[in-house]
Amino acid sequence: MILIGTMNLSRTRETGDFYCPGCGTSQTYRLRTRRPFLTLYFIPVVPIGAAEPFVQCDQCRAHWDVNVLEMDRHSHEMAQREQFCEEAMRAAVLVTTADGRISEQEIQALHHVGERLLDRPISREELGALCSSTRHLGVSPLNYMLSGSRRWSQAQRTTVLQAAFLAASAEGELSESQLRMLGDLRKMFELSDEQYQTAIEEALELA
Repeated sequence: MILIGTMNLSRTRETGDFYCPGCGTSQTYRLRTRRPFLTLYFIPVVPIGAAEPFVQCDQCRAHWDVNVLEMDRHSHEMAQREQFCEEAMRAAVLVTTADGRISEQEIQALHHVGERLLDRPISREELGALCSSTRHLGVSPLNYMLSGSRRWSQAQRTTVLQAAFLAASAEGELSESQLRMLGDLRKMFELSDEQYQTAIEEALELA
């Protein structure tokens, strides 16, 4: 019986220092390449694909695209900040469009969220594109925020809660379903009653 299979072989090409997004600090790294080989009796004999480079952090062992070597700490934090702002805006949009419509009051509230809460001015055209793309997600506000909360800090979770509150209250008094959603967010984000109350009071000051 002839035993034929495949395996990936990796080798280190160079080493150095870089800012690791996973560790959040400067670490040493290894630039490695991974290439698939055809094996005969478990012995690699023929390469069957191109070598794929990747960066491996020596501390957390995470793998990164080689572009990570071009990013310093400031660039990475700016990229993370922009990603969070987009996620917070998308969460607020999901709250306002949960009933299948969006009013002028809600549009103004979303502008307010971007400018005052996230310090990220957003044009009407960008907001329209965001609303359109968000509707195609087909996901509920809570499910979307549950997914994002795994990578948000506690301060960012509070900001998203405030964005959801400002969006939900755009047309005045909150409905029972909106109050229930905010209560679910408090539990999801693991906020105490005092933290929740403080977050809402701070959001009201921005209104």
